[in-house]
Amino acid sequence: MDQAGADANIVVDKGSSQLSDLWKKEDYWAIWLGFVLLIVGMILYLPNPPEGMQQKIDEANAIMEAESQRAPFKTIEYHQAASSKKMKANSQDFAKDIKSFTNKPHGWSTNPIQAFIMTKEEAQAKAEKAIPKYEAAKAKSEAALSQAREAQEAAAAANFQNPELNESARAAIAKWQEASRDASSAKSKTSVSSYNQIFKLIGLGLLMGGFFAIGMAFMGTSPAKFLIGFLFVFLIAVIAFVGESQSTMKAYGFGYAFWAIALGLLISNTVGTPKWVMPAVQTEYYIKTGLVLLGAEILFGKILAIGLPGIFVAWIVTPIVLITTFIVGQKIIKVPSKTLNMVVSADMSVCGVSAAIATAAACRAKKEELTLAVGMSLVFTAIMMIVMPAFIKAVGMPQVLGGAWMGGTIDATGAVAAAGAFLGEQALYTAATIKMIQNVLIGVIAFFVAVYWCAKVDCVPGQRVSIWEIWYRFPKFVIGFIVASIIFSIIYQGMGPDAGYAMIDHGVLRGWSRIFRGWFFCLAFVSIGLATNFRELAHYFKGGKPLILYVFGQSFNLCLTLLMAWIMFYKVFPEITANI
Repeated sequence: MDQAGADANIVVDKGSSQLSDLWKKEDYWAIWLGFVLLIVGMILYLPNPPEGMQQKIDEANAIMEAESQRAPFKTIEYHQAASSKKMKANSQDFAKDIKSFTNKPHGWSTNPIQAFIMTKEEAQAKAEKAIPKYEAAKAKSEAALSQAREAQEAAAAANFQNPELNESARAAIAKWQEASRDASSAKSKTSVSSYNQIFKLIGLGLLMGGFFAIGMAFMGTSPAKFLIGFLFVFLIAVIAFVGESQSTMKAYGFGYAFWAIALGLLISNTVGTPKWVMPAVQTEYYIKTGLVLLGAEILFGKILAIGLPGIFVAWIVTPIVLITTFIVGQKIIKVPSKTLNMVVSADMSVCGVSAAIATAAACRAKKEELTLAVGMSLVFTAIMMIVMPAFIKAVGMPQVLGGAWMGGTIDATGAVAAAGAFLGEQALYTAATIKMIQNVLIGVIAFFVAVYWCAKVDCVPGQRVSIWEIWYRFPKFVIGFIVASIIFSIIYQGMGPDAGYAMIDHGVLRGWSRIFRGWFFCLAFVSIGLATNFRELAHYFKGGKPLILYVFGQSFNLCLTLLMAWIMFYKVFPEITANI
């Protein structure tokens, strides 16, 4: 293979740098496009807070403070006040219009047409079908609230000095909270609107195609050729979301990433990916832009809220697992490719696909090595998000411990949230926060992998590694990831956690950037499938070494994360655990 062909098969460009890189390289275009979307999101949401937001927050906080002084546990009034201040900017009318246009295909059970179209009659029938379940859930919630009030009043009659009565009240309130969440979920299903998503998806596809075509034009690709191919890639992404939205597939964890890669592989390994599509098969371009958007979701205020135990679980265990797995892969399992070893180790130990992309860029891994690592990650994620919460529930593991365990071991952020929600509110909060803390390591790991590869792997005997060589190697889009995280963390902290929850978390992020991030990731996964040939992957599976490496690393990760979570949350910092 000639040098040009070899470079095309590497995740990053050649090591050189000049001013024109700012408008000619995909890493920088990922930053510019990501920042444009984040700026637009801030312009849309920040000037438009929910009506009376600050007054409601102040009133709720006053009640919560008074209740904290009154009782040694979170009372019914405390929870009601906390719920009343959880306003969301993305619940406003303009935000609903944004969601309507950018929405993915809708959920369906037996009729795939409902992913795109639902008539008024079908919507009404679906809503009416959900009413009995809601009424039952509502009755259960009201009964649980009545029992919680009785238990709380009994504890109050003893001036909250009786530990047994306090614990009974705490348990009854927890049951009411769970029943209340179930009732709220059931209620949401009684409000069903008709929709026709087809024309909106066509418009969204053209808009996103034009958005990415701007960068492609500066990078030397014909915008027209890119846009024609992009529409095909976008169509496969839409079908992938249809697969994910099917109720049974969703329950078993077969998300859009699985369907996107599977459909892409099916096309590329049967009829072959059409040549006219290839200009739009831009895996790194899409996912790097998505990762810049992900950076805005890494909010340091949330990280600090869970404190030192979460930081220990994420930042101590992860590097140990990564380094140990890489060494075992080299010395014992003897994985034939160092770059494959590193990408699999980072994929499994840090946070799945995002870490795999950043690490592959830092060590110049081959694209089929990245595909292999991502594929294994998706399979194990689907298994773990179902098996782990079931196991945790079966053995009676505390929610905080179970959440921390899942947050540190399940690769994908979405799968972590789904698994945590299966256990309860505490597990969901702990798991999601641990995963967020772990995601911070994406940039750190990429930097140190770049340094290690320059100094130890690709080094020339007798030649010192310069800071410029490390800079050439370092994936530049990570800078955008870090800057976005810092800026949004500052804004979030400046607003305070309550306003930040409403305007940033449930405004700019969930109501704007996260929607596009999901689309961009799906486009990247489709591109991975379309660009991959099974024959190119076959020799990596000789002896099953990549699979053995992944199983070893994940097993070690499961054991060490559980041990560290137990020590930190229940032995060293039990007071933090008590307040979660």
